[in-house]
Amino acid sequence: MTAPRLLHPGAWWLWAVGLAACALRTTNPVLLCLIIAVAGWVVASRRADVPWSRSFASFLRLGMIVIAVRIIFQIFFGVRIPGTTLFTIPEVTLPDWAAGVSLGGPVTLESLMAAFYQGLRLAAVLACFGAATSLCSPYRMLRALPTVLYEAGVAVTVAFTFAPQAIVASRQVREARRLRGRSDRGVRAWSASALPVLEGALDRAVALAASMDSRGYGRRGSSSVSVRRRSVGLVLLGLVAIAVGSYGLLDPSAPALFRIPALGVGAAALIGALVAGGKSTVRTRYRPDPWIGPEWMVSIAGIVAFASFVLVGRMGDALSPSTNPLEVPAVPVVAVIGLLVAALPAWFAPHPPTLASSSAPLVVAA
Repeated sequence: MTAPRLLHPGAWWLWAVGLAACALRTTNPVLLCLIIAVAGWVVASRRADVPWSRSFASFLRLGMIVIAVRIIFQIFFGVRIPGTTLFTIPEVTLPDWAAGVSLGGPVTLESLMAAFYQGLRLAAVLACFGAATSLCSPYRMLRALPTVLYEAGVAVTVAFTFAPQAIVASRQVREARRLRGRSDRGVRAWSASALPVLEGALDRAVALAASMDSRGYGRRGSSSVSVRRRSVGLVLLGLVAIAVGSYGLLDPSAPALFRIPALGVGAAALIGALVAGGKSTVRTRYRPDPWIGPEWMVSIAGIVAFASFVLVGRMGDALSPSTNPLEVPAVPVVAVIGLLVAALPAWFAPHPPTLASSSAPLVVAA
């Protein structure tokens, strides 16, 4: 049995991105609910006992808010899809220049189901990224980045850190209000907590910047200006090409040039940036995170799930059930098998160490 340890953060993020890509390729509510269930099961099985590991529930609540907002927008402003009319709200006649936009009118079951499917898809994506933030610390992800990716890595780390830190600060503020005998529920309580939560998030951002500066992040070493410019240019080219290639893989209607070729160009540019920028690195690592068998298995589980959805998309329309006319969503077996593979990290990923069983810190600060 594998000894308790923290899995490499890159493995968890690759797994979560694979699940999120699956969610973006489908509006099938059965598959979307399975994606959320898989993410929740893995989080419940392999999260560490630290405050930021509880952020998954907050992402689920945010997803429910997204679904509700999407349905409300459909009721008042959405495109009127013909079908079974549930109720009618007063309609406002708009000028000719606002053609295609409706305000009020009949609300059909088909339009509400279409809005629900779209909102559920975004909620599933939020659940996947909530799982990643619950399973690994973004500080450890930043520590694992190559030197040439520091600038992009710092920005991404600060962005990814905001959500879990804001959730932790919100919980602390609510507990403080309860200890003072004040209510922690309702609009008034949330409005009174907004400023302390924002202040706490800003304080943590300043502390993160000071910690990174004291540890020498951003040091250039003896590299010349031309080498740095070449490395930055290759990084930008690689990130843009990978973004375009990822969009091409997620959108079946995208041209073939925006898929594998774009990903290949992006990967080649990033490899060139790593080679050019890595020669002048002056950084050493203390206790680097290993990348061994469990990391490979977790990463491959997410990739297999995404590959199964790509295969199902080429076999038929099971990933996008019709809402006009409304039909019962089909359940493609291949996609379900892929999601079952994505749930395997709940068993073969190593258990995280506990404070009682390990002297190593669970959170490695930047």
